[in-house]
Amino acid sequence: MTTQEVANRYYELTSENKFDILLDELYSNDIECIEPPNNGIASLQNIKGLDAKKEKDKNFGEAMEEMHSAYCDEPTVAGKYFSLKMGMDVTMKGIGRMNMDEICIFEVEDGKIIKEQFFY
Repeated sequence: MTTQEVANRYYELTSENKFDILLDELYSNDIECIEPPNNGIASLQNIKGLDAKKEKDKNFGEAMEEMHSAYCDEPTVAGKYFSLKMGMDVTMKGIGRMNMDEICIFEVEDGKIIKEQFFY
């Protein structure tokens, strides 16, 4: 898949809340995930590897008390990168209700996402 095709598929699966399919279909086994330092949410740490990414996403889901709403804008592609604006209104256990708006940047190689970085 081209970067555009990966970006389009990411957007499609995210819009349908099919995150389990997204990970298995679009992510490299060697994925690197970078979160902002001192983000205040223990489950959102830097990780490497698909198994670690799945565990991170599972832990984030378990730390969520309630999802009030979420959105994902269409991707912008440049070379081997694509970006999305995403966000959610969520109540986190022990933290309370918060709006999480972020810019997500993904690097694609050989039809798979090899790196993702979040800015919020």
